Amino acid sequence: MAVQQGRDLLIKMDMTGDGHFETIAGLRASRISFNAETVDVTSIESEGRWRELLGGAGVRSAVIAGSGVFRDGTTDERARQVFFDGEIPRFQVVIPDFGNVEGPFQITSLEYSGSYNGEASYEISLASAGALNFVSI
Repeated sequence: MAVQQGRDLLIKMDMTGDGHFETIAGLRASRISFNAETVDVTSIESEGRWRELLGGAGVRSAVIAGSGVFRDGTTDERARQVFFDGEIPRFQVVIPDFGNVEGPFQITSLEYSGSYNGEASYEISLASAGALNFVSI
């Protein structure tokens, strides 16, 4: 696989609830991380006193984070609405030359900042709120 440009990692939000995804505008940096909790089943009979984990038993989750500048009133407004209304819409993350991850996410943090001599910027964090689907390219 060839080296990919970071700007090709896209975070898209369902704008209308019917699967119409649009890229969240103005992002300069984005990240998705997948997590799995472990279930420790170690006992005094564990071989060599090594920890043992129960496969497939832990809770899985994903976290999306991004930061950028204001570029598009439509996606900015939708993100604010989703946060303040407590909605859990579907999001899609496009990972270049790898695949797409799609599922329900809740916006857990929405931060705005600006400096006197610079642009207004924002940071957004999302937590998975249900089963995610992965479709490879």
